[in-house]
Amino acid sequence: MFEIRVICPPGDADQIAATLTAAFHVGGFRRYPARDGQRMRLYVTAEPHPIPNHVPEDTE
Repeated sequence: MFEIRVICPPGDADQIAATLTAAFHVGGFRRYPARDGQRMRLYVTAEPHPIPNHVPEDTE
């Protein structure tokens, strides 16, 4: 599991959220204004999608 942070124009936030949702298993998005007052910060916890038919290697 990892966290993704994106700083973007406010008008791009919904498209970025949709793209990340398609690429990863995500939790809820948190949105905050950026320090410059012009952009938005998006934070989301994500996990990669499992690889179909993938058998994990023995990690001994």
